[in-house]
Amino acid sequence: MLKLEHPEKLKDPKIRELLEKLHTTEDVLKFNDKLFKQSRENQKLKTYDKATMLKLLRYQKKHGHSTSYMSKKYKISRTTLSKWKNMFEQELEDTMKNAGT
Repeated sequence: MLKLEHPEKLKDPKIRELLEKLHTTEDVLKFNDKLFKQSRENQKLKTYDKATMLKLLRYQKKHGHSTSYMSKKYKISRTTLSKWKNMFEQELEDTMKNAGT
C-alpha cells in the first residue's frame, strides 16, 4: 500500500525501521494508525490474527469490560467480538484458569 499510494514515505528511515518491526496484526494496525487517518473504508479491511483476538478477549474478561465498550474502544463491531468469543470460548476459559493457578 505504501509503495503504491505513498512511495515518498518509504524514504523516511523511521518508517522503514517501524516496517521491520511489524510481526502481528496488532503491530500493523498501530502502524497504520500512526501513518494514516482512519476512514470507514479502512475499517472494513481490518483482519486480526488469532493471538490478537485472544489478547483482546482476555483483556475484556480480565477488566470486566462490556462488548459495547470494547467495540467503541477498538472500533470492532459487537458482532465480531461475539463471534470471537464463541470461536475461542474453551480456549479463553482454559487460559484464564491457568492464569489463576
